[in-house]
Amino acid sequence: MRLLDEQREVVRGLITDVDLGGGPSGWDVARHAREILPDIPVIYITGGSADEWSAQGVPGSILVAKPFAPAQIISAIASLLN
Repeated sequence: MRLLDEQREVVRGLITDVDLGGGPSGWDVARHAREILPDIPVIYITGGSADEWSAQGVPGSILVAKPFAPAQIISAIASLLN
């Protein structure tokens, strides 16, 4: 989140795993990103939290479930940027 605050003028999108270990979750990181960059595209990656996306995810985001093919991330990015 510190990097988002410090580099907000160069950040164009966010791809985050939902489970980041100890500390903030990917849900938290994306909410923070949207507070400072309201239109930032957000892609979540998860292996087990997909059922929480509707309640925890930011509006207009995309969730990609693990395991995934790299083409799925490219497709998600293209979808959010178009």
